[in-house]
Amino acid sequence: MPDYMFLLESRLSPEQRAVMLRVQELSAALGFNVYLTGGTVRDLVTGASLRDLDFTVEGNPSKIAHELEKGGAKILFEDEKIRHVEVLFAGDCEGSISAARDDHYVRPGTRPEIRWSTIMEDLRRRDFSLNAIAISLNPASRGLLLDPTNGLSDIERAEVRALTIHTFTNQPVRLLRVLRFAARMGFKIEQRTQEWFDLAIERNLQQTIAPEDAGGELRAVAREERPSVVLKAWEEHDLLDAVNPVLAKKHPAYDAIGRLMKVREDLFTAGFRPRLAAPMLLAVLGRLKDRELANVLSKAGFRSAESEAALGFEEESVQAQKELVGRKMNAPVDAYRFLEKLPLDQMAYLMAESNNSAALSKIRAFLNKWRPVRNALPVVATELEAIGMPRGTKFDQIVEQVFAMQLTGRGKTREEREKILRKLSGIKEPPKKKEKEKKPSKGVDKAHAAAAMGDAANKKHAAAKIEAKHAAKGKPAHPKPPAKHAAPASHGKSAASGKKSHGRK
Repeated sequence: MPDYMFLLESRLSPEQRAVMLRVQELSAALGFNVYLTGGTVRDLVTGASLRDLDFTVEGNPSKIAHELEKGGAKILFEDEKIRHVEVLFAGDCEGSISAARDDHYVRPGTRPEIRWSTIMEDLRRRDFSLNAIAISLNPASRGLLLDPTNGLSDIERAEVRALTIHTFTNQPVRLLRVLRFAARMGFKIEQRTQEWFDLAIERNLQQTIAPEDAGGELRAVAREERPSVVLKAWEEHDLLDAVNPVLAKKHPAYDAIGRLMKVREDLFTAGFRPRLAAPMLLAVLGRLKDRELANVLSKAGFRSAESEAALGFEEESVQAQKELVGRKMNAPVDAYRFLEKLPLDQMAYLMAESNNSAALSKIRAFLNKWRPVRNALPVVATELEAIGMPRGTKFDQIVEQVFAMQLTGRGKTREEREKILRKLSGIKEPPKKKEKEKKPSKGVDKAHAAAAMGDAANKKHAAAKIEAKHAAKGKPAHPKPPAKHAAPASHGKSAASGKKSHGRK
């Protein structure tokens, strides 16, 4: 069996890992058993990106959520009836904490009676087997996989399987959900589940989907990586009308969705992990007029704060664009600081929908040029320290000044940066030391002189020896060299004969 904790920890971001450890600590302190469940485990097993952390506790999750809130987490939504809390954890990662429960239906299709239960009962009451898997985070069983409905096998077969014949009868919104899961993962619907699905459609159960339940699916689609695939699956099965009749009539704005999906890929490439739920929701509903949009959000059960944020999103993004192209943002460093604080979803919306070339140029420069320069600033700090500048307030100010210069194209080479750093810090380059010629010591001089005298004596003795040898043989020691310009003998004879013939004439 694979080590699921190792897989989980190796796939979690540092922020998500910190959240998981903190929830474990708080649960142990409160005496609660805690498990990772649902989408987190499903995405871990299938290899998908872990977007959210879904925790289930055998206890009251509100106690954990409020303790997390003290450490910087934000409670987005809390349903006290079913003990479900949606949280934006510290580190800007999303998730939920829910109580383990069992939904008891007196008759199929009626409202369930909620009973607090163990984790195994909680998993068995869920919608589909691929969502009914958990990993224990408790000290005695940490990393243990709980799979009472054999969901792991269904994932290996790439099937979405409903857990009971009453799956769609009890909660008709699951008609939308089963198509969403199948479309997202490229899975097929298991044969018996398909039969139950067809029977539910035949009985028009889609018309009984509660508007707030449909709104929940609309929220989920806005957070999908490929929302177009899900929306088209709903349209093919004539289920878009169950989400909203106006949306079914005007159809989703697939072009806008496609542009935003491309922007998301660009942001991923630049090293960001954007949450684009707000602009994606506007893209899905992009063909609707303002009044129609407000009506759809209201019927879908969006809370007033959510609706206001969605309806005012475009206006806020346009206002940000005006500031970005204003005079105050002429300097690249000012534009960088503005974009650094701009919410990613607004930046993505402008990249997808804006026609302002100046704004788009600055955003692209921020993503592809300015941020790499910023990431390389530790090198500048090291170089400043190397020339003798102590760390402190002035040190940080100089590093920021160099960063501003680099955004304009200066300080690209190390030599150029050193000149800039010395000028800003006032630390001059140390003078170069002149190399003095070393005088040899007296002992060395005497040794060289003695060696020279010895060589001369040896040469003189060798020459005398050679002279004595030649004298004994009767030959001169140094024979005279032949005359340089002596004429050849034959040439002398011909000259003489020439003179005689001339005399006879």
